[in-house]
Amino acid sequence: QVQLVESGGGLVQTGGSLRLSCAASGFISAMGWYRQAPAKRRELVASISTTRSTNYADSVKGRSTISRDNAKNTVYLQMNSLKPEDTAVYYCAADRSQFRLNRGQADYWGQGTQVTVSS
Repeated sequence: QVQLVESGGGLVQTGGSLRLSCAASGFISAMGWYRQAPAKRRELVASISTTRSTNYADSVKGRSTISRDNAKNTVYLQMNSLKPEDTAVYYCAADRSQFRLNRGQADYWGQGTQVTVSS
């Protein structure tokens, strides 16, 4: 069993930046971030494998960077040029397979951290 602990959410103005962190209790191959806005489906934001192969949603490409520190079992999501439509609860996800994670079938999920972008 792997526990995921997220941090770094908060309130930011349009155009601002935030860095989310997610620490896993043990090594896990694929890690990533999902988000869910009110009345919307949960959607993949970005994922990364142990070899640092990355996958991004079109909505965040060019504005966000996912990275990981394998020694710390931690994944980061740097979000820049934030927009009000980025407002959502952001969930850390982890799985042995990046393919499964990208399909929303991750075995492990964090509790979520709120990101609010004010206009």
